Amino acid sequence: MPELSTAMLAELSTKIKEWALELGFQQCGITDCDLHAEQAHYEQWIERGYHGEMGYLNNHLDKRFSADSLLPGTQRAICVRMDYLPPDTHAMEVLDDESSAYISRYTLGRDYHKLIRKRLTQLGKRIENEVGESVFRAFVDSAPILERPLAEKAGIGWRGKHTLILNRHAGSMFFLGELLINLPLPIDPPTTEEHCGKCTACLDVCPTQAFPQPHLLDARRCISYLTIELSGSIPEELRPKMGNRIFGCDDCQLICPWNRFADFTNETDFHPRQKLDKQELIELFSWDEATFLKKTEGSAIRRTGHIGWLRNIAVALGNSKGGNEVRQALEDKLNHDSDIVREHVSWAIQQLKNAKDENVLPIQQHPRRPKINL
Repeated sequence: MPELSTAMLAELSTKIKEWALELGFQQCGITDCDLHAEQAHYEQWIERGYHGEMGYLNNHLDKRFSADSLLPGTQRAICVRMDYLPPDTHAMEVLDDESSAYISRYTLGRDYHKLIRKRLTQLGKRIENEVGESVFRAFVDSAPILERPLAEKAGIGWRGKHTLILNRHAGSMFFLGELLINLPLPIDPPTTEEHCGKCTACLDVCPTQAFPQPHLLDARRCISYLTIELSGSIPEELRPKMGNRIFGCDDCQLICPWNRFADFTNETDFHPRQKLDKQELIELFSWDEATFLKKTEGSAIRRTGHIGWLRNIAVALGNSKGGNEVRQALEDKLNHDSDIVREHVSWAIQQLKNAKDENVLPIQQHPRRPKINL
């Protein structure tokens, strides 16, 4: 690889950021790969068991705190963000409609992993064409990389009390990606100031109280974990708190004042498919496995699998107002092949019966409503 002067590297850095914008990213920052300052906090999080069944988060710890071990010779991490919020999805309307299924806004369209990785690879090749030779590797929510600390070091934003990266001009509804590269590019100033102030809206609104304290998430109580990562039974005490959220949860983002500045995505691939921005629970519950696989082709929703899909919807139906059609749909799956599905269907039927007998009002899911319309 030809040796580049300080001036040449500075000019290349400017070009990289311009190219990143041309490729559809909204921001690009460059940092080193040393994250050892994160090690004590991360290991304490693991020791507390807050990672739940995500055992992979306890693997390859050495690589998590020194990303250059993932690609020998790496000197810098080029960090990017890409907005994902689709227009006109009316999140709050769906959350307030017990008959509708709420799916996290980031996963309404195509799976973002391939799209962003492809764009990052294109960025790497353009750099390579510019300098003649380089070694790079693209990462998107993959491999043992601590994306958020890297993004913070690269000046993308700060870590909010909900643990997500926040940006003063874009909120938090964006994806992160990294391009590791063996060039000694100039490093951007890190984000050192937090702009959350005394606000605790994201912590207070969490339906399952998944935040023991600011900047600390107990994933075992997080609805995103429960509906996506958890393979077995959802704890009974948490089921009534899940409302109609069947894949992920956005409450801590929806209520965040900084998301008033969130921009709608320009990527049509992130726009809703199969009308998943507002589908009836009863309709989604009727999907057999073949239908599920067909309608979620190219979607991150496949990660939960058909059994997890039915499990999650059964809980949501148990939290609904019920009705003859809902009860019949649940009863039709009482003999399902899966123990998990049968368990949650039985719970849902009993939940509806208890609500009818006691004439209880629906649980208020939003003690502090957002003042934004996403």
